Amino acid sequence: MATQLNIHDAKMHLSRLIERACAGEEVVIAKAGKPMVRLAPVEQAPTGRRFGALRGKARVDDAFFEPLPEDELKAWE
Repeated sequence: MATQLNIHDAKMHLSRLIERACAGEEVVIAKAGKPMVRLAPVEQAPTGRRFGALRGKARVDDAFFEPLPEDELKAWE
């Protein structure tokens, strides 16, 4: 069941409303009794690396395994 509050009440209890929305409760903010917005948590992007994320997007051909030219090898020294 959704909780509906007018803007004035939502301002006074914003911290509590955020906690309730993050807990999965639907919170609706209304203006003069007319629903205007729905308060919802932001989905967090997964952190860290995912193995195989570039599969099929990058290619390594045989030239990758050939020795570097002398001038490029010297630049790395």
